[in-house]
Amino acid sequence: MKMKIRVCQGVSGIIIVTMVTSLMLVYNSSFGGRSSSASSSSSRRLDAPAPSTKRPDRPQKLSVSTLEGYAGVMDHKPLKMHCKTCALVTSSGQLTGSKKGEEIDRSECVIRMNDAPSVGYQRDVGRRTSLRVVAHSSLQRVLRSRQELLNASQDTVFIFWGPSSCMKRDGKGHVYNNLRLLNQLLPKLKVYIISRFKMLKFDELFKKETGIDRKSSNSWLSTGWFTMAIALELCDRINVYGMVPPDFCRSSSHPTKPYHYYEPSGPDECSMYLSHERSRRGSHHRFITEKTVFANWARTLNIHFYQPDWKPAAVASNANSSRVPVPAGS
Repeated sequence: MKMKIRVCQGVSGIIIVTMVTSLMLVYNSSFGGRSSSASSSSSRRLDAPAPSTKRPDRPQKLSVSTLEGYAGVMDHKPLKMHCKTCALVTSSGQLTGSKKGEEIDRSECVIRMNDAPSVGYQRDVGRRTSLRVVAHSSLQRVLRSRQELLNASQDTVFIFWGPSSCMKRDGKGHVYNNLRLLNQLLPKLKVYIISRFKMLKFDELFKKETGIDRKSSNSWLSTGWFTMAIALELCDRINVYGMVPPDFCRSSSHPTKPYHYYEPSGPDECSMYLSHERSRRGSHHRFITEKTVFANWARTLNIHFYQPDWKPAAVASNANSSRVPVPAGS
């Protein structure tokens, strides 16, 4: 808990300085009046199956008017959004030179993560953004890239996730307070946070799918985990770009690619995945474990992987798998 508070306070201190000195520049930028093409009054999501005589381990899509568990930072209203086809664009260096940009932009909705840019990389990753899922620790980087990510984002929904200590609404949630300030200065932005109860459901889902307790294993769910789970609620079909299969990095012949396509001199992707997966000290992500879960979901759900193109091999059902890949609750 002390670690979480220090993380939040450290991020908060930087954010406050950044916002006070530079956000008024953003505020003076013009915003278009058109409504989001991604938002729709017809919303669907995957949820826990309703009582029925059908197989209880099959995911069922229920027609609902909202996506519960995602609250607007100003009005606390739930998110209303639905997409028939989504392009979930990872930040992987696998996308460099892919020329997938036009294909990605043809999707009804385009989903990106954290501060991953499109400007300068449109040929490979596309130019549109319908939804951006952002970690609390990436807020400062989003503000630093405000000209692209904020000024031009009247059609983008932002969903921020973070530990409850950062997101409290009682005045002590440092990240939440700064998001409210951001939204006050930029009222056209569509800014949401994931509720505490929903965050707990994501933890429960991870344990059901893997048998691993996130807290006792001293690990953090990645932004990729939240993004995939949110996409399952939001989209009828998910096309994932730039995600390698779970066994990719365990092969000695895998090609070297940067962890982020926009940081070509940054760390190697597989080195990052393997070091996190093997770590037992300090906070870390379980990237490979998460990709194994995504592959399992893709066997029964409308999820497809491109660049590299791959399909999960058919295997016996996982005894730990809940087969309900999106947690309910607000």
